[in-house]
Amino acid sequence: MRGRAHPVAGTFASACALALVVVLAEVPADSGASAGTAPGGDRAAIAQRPFEGAISRIDAAQARRMTGVSWRAGCPVPLRHLRLLRLSHRGFDGRVRTGRLIVHRDVARAVVGVFRRLYRARVPIRRMVPVDAYGGSDYRSIEADNTSAFNCRYVAGTRSWSEHAFGRALDVNPIENPYVSGGRTSHSASVPYLDRTRRRPGMAYEGGPLVRAFDAAGWGWGGRWASVKDYQHFSASGR
Repeated sequence: MRGRAHPVAGTFASACALALVVVLAEVPADSGASAGTAPGGDRAAIAQRPFEGAISRIDAAQARRMTGVSWRAGCPVPLRHLRLLRLSHRGFDGRVRTGRLIVHRDVARAVVGVFRRLYRARVPIRRMVPVDAYGGSDYRSIEADNTSAFNCRYVAGTRSWSEHAFGRALDVNPIENPYVSGGRTSHSASVPYLDRTRRRPGMAYEGGPLVRAFDAAGWGWGGRWASVKDYQHFSASGR
C-alpha cells in the first residue's frame, strides 16, 4: 500500500489503443469474485484446471473506466504504457476464478509468472479487480480485501509518486497482510493479522509461497522494511 491513496487531478488527454491480447494459456477459469462452494463432484476438475494468463492493451472501454478515477492527465505513465492482465487464481474456498490487474507493460510478463507460481502453490486470493471498482480509493479497496496494482496516487503525506502510480507495485490480500505502523493497522478486519506468528491462508511471510513467488521475479517486499511493515506490498523497485 505505502500510504493512503491520493489520486492527482487533471483532464483526459490520452488516445486509446486497440486491444491486443497475448494469451499465455488456453483453458479458461471460472469468473466472478464472490465466494462459493464447489460441488463435491467438481472439486477434482477445479483443482486440476490449468493456469491462464492474458495480457492486453488498455482499450477504449477500459480507458473510460479509468479516466478520472485511477488515471488522470499528469500521471507519470500514459495509458498506452499500461496493460490489463487476466489471471487465474484460487479463492479462499478453493474455487478457480479469473482476476484482473493493471500494470506497466514492462512488468506484465513478470507478473503473469508470479501468479502462475501462486496458482501452482495454491495461494488463495480473495478478489482481484482494478481499483476503479472502488472509485480509486485505496482504503475501500483494502476494506474489500482486494488485490490490486496500478493507481495513480502519491505516497501519503508527500508529493512523491507511489510505485503504484507507475504500475510496478501490487498489494496482495491486504486484509491478511496489513500496513502496520506503530504496531497498528487502520483496518479492523486486519487486527487478527497483526500477529504474524500465526500463519493463515493468504498471508505473506518470510519463506512462504507468496513471498517466494515475488522473490523469484526479483521484486521487493514491504514486510522487510525497517521502519514500518507493509506486508501486502510488493514492487519491482523494492520501494
